[in-house]
Amino acid sequence: MAPTLAEPFSDSSALTDFVINKGNGVKGLSDMGLKALPKQYIQPLEERMCMTNIMAQESIPIIDMSKWEDPEVAKSICDAASKWGFFQIVNHAVPVEVLENVKEATYRFFGLPAEEKNKFSKDHSPSNNVRFGTSFSPQAEKALEWKDYLSLFYVSEEEASALWPSVCREQVLDYMKKSEVVIKQLLQVLMKGLNVNKIDETKESLLMGSMRTNLNYYPICPNPELTVGVGRHSDVSTLTILLQDEIGGLFVKGNQGGNWIHVPPIKGSLVINVGDALQILSNGRYRSVEHRVVANGSKNRISVPIFVNPRPRDIIGPLPELIKSGEKPIYKQVLYSDYVKHFFRKAHDGKKTVEFAEL
Repeated sequence: MAPTLAEPFSDSSALTDFVINKGNGVKGLSDMGLKALPKQYIQPLEERMCMTNIMAQESIPIIDMSKWEDPEVAKSICDAASKWGFFQIVNHAVPVEVLENVKEATYRFFGLPAEEKNKFSKDHSPSNNVRFGTSFSPQAEKALEWKDYLSLFYVSEEEASALWPSVCREQVLDYMKKSEVVIKQLLQVLMKGLNVNKIDETKESLLMGSMRTNLNYYPICPNPELTVGVGRHSDVSTLTILLQDEIGGLFVKGNQGGNWIHVPPIKGSLVINVGDALQILSNGRYRSVEHRVVANGSKNRISVPIFVNPRPRDIIGPLPELIKSGEKPIYKQVLYSDYVKHFFRKAHDGKKTVEFAEL
């Protein structure tokens, strides 16, 4: 039985049971029409989004990929990765209908009954590579985040066919496949910017040897100003390719200290950001940047990021080409799976994960 609206979830174990164990997620809370945010989601003041810190005039670069090999375009990609860590791309190789299909598939998955979605939760999923969950790391967080997600780690077409939810499987696979062209173009340009002119098989698998796609659902939230959709963090990927819907709510940390820049939705665009792995591989030349998502009081929002990563067994550190040319390494060699475990072991905490690899 769902708790009453008068005093919803004053007891933390009742909330955990409803949201996590029974698979209702925050969508279940939102669907109940709660008038007040449960206290478990109230973020400390310093983690809430202060609207006076938003830089309305600033925006991250928007890059037209139709002439991606043009030296000017290549320079704008490398500059954006160095200065901003974030940029949007338009006129890229991923067809608009592929993007629309994966957005519809995301709504289909989150529209399933809780008991269906719960078949993919940590306790019930047939594989660690398929995970339905809520918040970020609930066991490590003092305050929860207002988000549900389905995380799909790609191993093979066969595994995806056998284990991924049928309501979204084909659309996610198509989105990943069609995005690969753009991913390779971006990596080629970014490597050239570091004077790494040839991406052989070894280098390619270091840069993009594994991929994970998340379907993120941010339902309507009571008192959205008291919580977050996603807390401040940088990604642990090489690159992240993000499809967002038309609602908006993604903010990127600006170059001026505590200021935040909204990433406005542009129909048909993809948002690209540098992850920690690329910051480490580039010896700090390309920057992974803190970002966050605000909660929304009037609209449901979805986003679909593809995390392009090294393989778990890869050792990441500054690329040998950079060190050979006389650069002093600022990062040590670390096992990528250790780096990722360190990230998921704690609550979101800005850019602190990268300290794990600093010399």
